[in-house]
Amino acid sequence: MKHPLPAHPAHLCILRLSALGDVCNLVPAVRALQRQWPQVRITWIIGRGEHSLLTGLSGVEFVVYDKDTGLAGMRRIWRELRDVRFDALLHMQQSIRASMLSLGLHANVRLGFDQARAKDWQTLFTQRQLDPHPRAHVLESFMDFARAMGVEDTRLEWDIPLPAEAVAEAEQWIDGRRVLVISPCANPRLRNFRNWSAAGYAAVIEHAWAQHGLTTLLTGGGSAQEREMGAEILRHCSTAEPVDAIGATSLKGLLALIDRAAAVIAPDSGPVHMANAMGTPVVGLYATTNPERAAPYCWRQHVVNRYPDAVSTYMHKSPEAIVWGSRVRHADAMSLITFEDVIGALDRLMDAPEPLDDARQEAGS
Repeated sequence: MKHPLPAHPAHLCILRLSALGDVCNLVPAVRALQRQWPQVRITWIIGRGEHSLLTGLSGVEFVVYDKDTGLAGMRRIWRELRDVRFDALLHMQQSIRASMLSLGLHANVRLGFDQARAKDWQTLFTQRQLDPHPRAHVLESFMDFARAMGVEDTRLEWDIPLPAEAVAEAEQWIDGRRVLVISPCANPRLRNFRNWSAAGYAAVIEHAWAQHGLTTLLTGGGSAQEREMGAEILRHCSTAEPVDAIGATSLKGLLALIDRAAAVIAPDSGPVHMANAMGTPVVGLYATTNPERAAPYCWRQHVVNRYPDAVSTYMHKSPEAIVWGSRVRHADAMSLITFEDVIGALDRLMDAPEPLDDARQEAGS
């Protein structure tokens, strides 16, 4: 017998710790739940960096978990919430860390991913699972939780707040110019081959200046890899004068910068989904991850998609023959993306910067 889901929940818990792009893709499901039940109380257990991006999100109480604190951090959250019983726990993180954290939370029912989408034995930690949704985009997978709860209005809405200090930070970098934001590096995790070439980015920067009058702002975190990439891009530039803001912005400041940019270019990483959330035209560069699953949702038609070529070249299969969401783990895969691919996508975007779906349309339509 299935555990019943609440028809009129008073208090819901969302468990999703990371990552920046994923939490951006989750916000429309939160907004859909709030439209269905305007008085519902939502507690979102979230990672530290992700919280700094979404802080101030209306109608949401955040409980922050720092993964570096391990079990001690989990125990702190359990103590904080020991007297709280949720009508439902929406377990949206397919990781053993998140499932362990869920053990100390009290909920009438725990809803998780279906067997095909669950990872790290998540189904063992939930009492109800989503209906199957083969080949779903990440945003649609999150929206499936709202659908399972009975929500029918799945219009896309974000409304992520930008504090005045973040806007001021962004305006200082923009300095009255029309800007293209390029965030060249993805998360530097092991065998996470998502980065394009410095020479390629530099050529795009030159084209963006000559053809569209765009000054490029380079953004990203402060890691050595990102700083080295920024310096190499600058060395390859001749006429254009990009501004290196790598490691120099807050997350809210970066979000404000993206909000005010004419366009964004980045690989599969947080900034493409931040741009999507803010309605900023974005070109995503995809070869090692499948854009059908993880592209900036409203701008999918502007993605540079070399994933099928990478699967064929380095996995010797077709995309239909591999597990949905599989990554191409090869250091040369992103080199399949050409300069012509990127400037072609940018030119089309600048000529007709229209999203595939806007906030009035529904996920999955």
